[in-house]
Amino acid sequence: MQSGMPSRCILGLALWISLAIPATAAPADLAALTEGVDILTAPGLPGAMTAFGPQAFPVVCGASGKTLQPVIVAARYGQGRVVGFGHSSYVEAEPLNHAATARLFQNTLKWVAGGRQPAVVGLYRTRTLGAWLTAQGVENTPVKLDAPLNVPVLILGSADFTAAEQQALQRYVQGGGGLITAATGWGWQQLNPKKDLVQDLALNQLLAPAGLGWTKETLSTTANKGYLVTNALPPHAHAGTALAAAFAQQAGRITLTATQLEQAAATLSMAAQSLPPQDTVLLPQLRQLGTQRGTSLVPTPKTPIKTTNLAARVWLPLQSRQFKNAMPEAIKAHPSAAAFPGAVPPTAPRLKNATVKIDTTVPDWHSLGLYAAPGEVITIQIPATAANQGLGVRIGAHSDKIWPLKSWERFPEISHTWRLDAATTRVASPFGGLIYLTIPRNCPLGEVTATLSGAVSSPLFVAGQTSLTAWREKLRLAPGPWAELASSRVIISLPSQAIRDLDDPEKLMQTWDQIVDACAELAGRPAQRERPERIVTDQQISVGYMHSGYPIMTLMDQIDDFPSQEKLLKGNWGIFHELGHNHQSGDWTFEGATEVTVNWFTLYVYEKVCGIPVKQHPRVSGAARAKTLAKHSFNPMDFEQWKSDPFLALTMYVQLQEAFGWETYRKVIAEYRALPESERPRNDQEKHDQWAVRFSRATGKNLGPFFKTWGLPVTDRALASVASLPAWMPEGFPPR
Repeated sequence: MQSGMPSRCILGLALWISLAIPATAAPADLAALTEGVDILTAPGLPGAMTAFGPQAFPVVCGASGKTLQPVIVAARYGQGRVVGFGHSSYVEAEPLNHAATARLFQNTLKWVAGGRQPAVVGLYRTRTLGAWLTAQGVENTPVKLDAPLNVPVLILGSADFTAAEQQALQRYVQGGGGLITAATGWGWQQLNPKKDLVQDLALNQLLAPAGLGWTKETLSTTANKGYLVTNALPPHAHAGTALAAAFAQQAGRITLTATQLEQAAATLSMAAQSLPPQDTVLLPQLRQLGTQRGTSLVPTPKTPIKTTNLAARVWLPLQSRQFKNAMPEAIKAHPSAAAFPGAVPPTAPRLKNATVKIDTTVPDWHSLGLYAAPGEVITIQIPATAANQGLGVRIGAHSDKIWPLKSWERFPEISHTWRLDAATTRVASPFGGLIYLTIPRNCPLGEVTATLSGAVSSPLFVAGQTSLTAWREKLRLAPGPWAELASSRVIISLPSQAIRDLDDPEKLMQTWDQIVDACAELAGRPAQRERPERIVTDQQISVGYMHSGYPIMTLMDQIDDFPSQEKLLKGNWGIFHELGHNHQSGDWTFEGATEVTVNWFTLYVYEKVCGIPVKQHPRVSGAARAKTLAKHSFNPMDFEQWKSDPFLALTMYVQLQEAFGWETYRKVIAEYRALPESERPRNDQEKHDQWAVRFSRATGKNLGPFFKTWGLPVTDRALASVASLPAWMPEGFPPR
């Protein structure tokens, strides 16, 4: 050892040499796999993969936040070769109807066969690939894994197999066989909620020694409906290379750019969540990097953990894995829990045998008014007849996982769920949180009584059930750090400090009900819902300023607005917009209009609940629309231009509302809801045509020239179907 050089620097240098993508093999291999391919199609929602071994490399990447992560990976493994795809459909025929994807698959067949067309391909549990291979002139035959695999290439269409079959497959590849396989990691996890993707997915166990793995993350596309294929992939999309760079940066041998740091941090974070626990190559070094002295493990808005802090970006996901696999009694409070979601006063009484009744005809989360303190065990008891019926317990309202973000202002994953598969279940969370019982759809159990011990009370007001006297005198003062305001229509989750002085939540929730009822009215849905909407305030969310879903997620700047009827009645564009997304339909929302038709609901709530007519709203008033129109050309209007400006596009719909009223919108939307499946639009062209025709017929006017002026691509056939109606165009439109 060179005198004076720290041992960890030697280790870092060794890793830099041994874990980097091989200097000569990978570029040629990557070029062979991607030759003649520009875009890989995306069937469904492919998942992210990880390449971490010295002979492994990414082939095609998708987007994860602002970084790239593999959707196809490959490796040399022993004497053989393997390619893995991030969606199970890639080993079926449908994606191969796209010429570029078919070319990549043909390249893959040759590469795993050692650079030549295989004489025969073995197929295991693929449904439609055999016919496609036959059409390509490739001989293929079904195989069994418990028999000798005497084929040069095997295409594996199953992610699960026995330990004996796994050993046979490993011998096959290491002995020189070529393996092509695929799985949808996140989809497998959803279908197997009691299992761990890393440890229980047989494909992960099979290919971990090759340095490949499937993760629970999804990927966004990087090209039109697919993934850009290039040989210029970021080197730090490979976890081994990213780790070596992290050690080298730490030792002062290199200086990564901001972009390289972000990519390396994202890759290492994903690897830390996805490597098998028995990995002896990368995982021990990730742990060493993560435990460097001075590593901050408490992300807050004032002290966020950024991509420049590679050690913490590795250690937090490793901690998250540890928490998920630990017994409840071994869970301790995480140091970040006090910052968010918050600490529980040590003097707060821990309840024994708190009884709750759950109506299982209402699916999803059920609020209990109970809070789990960080690191403390909660015991849940249910009738034996209700065990193993799909019921679950959840700790934490904050469902967003923020791992891909470049700056963490809280721990990236703080909510956890467990199945209630026994009469008694014990759980604990290092972060704590509101406790919910979760109910599957179509649950046959009726009313179920559950008893919980170890929790503390948290403020919960249920409109129509909770007395205002009890609320004012006791319930709003409950020690849990998070509170909920609920009705049968909507439930709001807020820090308890935001509701301590709230005197009349009944009146407040009436306004919230009016807001969501207005959305339902425009959408043509019943006011009484299958289950309430949920809205949760959070320190940091996964995307945007707010986002829709269950729950709708917002930032903490809303904690003063949501519990104020006065402020709600002045309007809240953001939350009205997100509620609109939850009522939006793809039948009348085509590409480019997702952030446009949602604002029908925004404006409808402003008018019906807040008393602000559309023409008086400052964002779409006559003056505002004139400014928007003046920025664009109508000689002619190009549809791409229409799609580029949501408020320009919204102007088209506002013109229709101004001329024909909300009643026409409700009529047309109700017409869509009543359509039989065979008449629903199947693509964007049918959506354009049906909208133009249905709105024209609802108004008794020929709106074809109006939509054509706006650049909406409507077919001649659709235009002809309403040509007999009197033509209509807004006064002074198009602008000159």
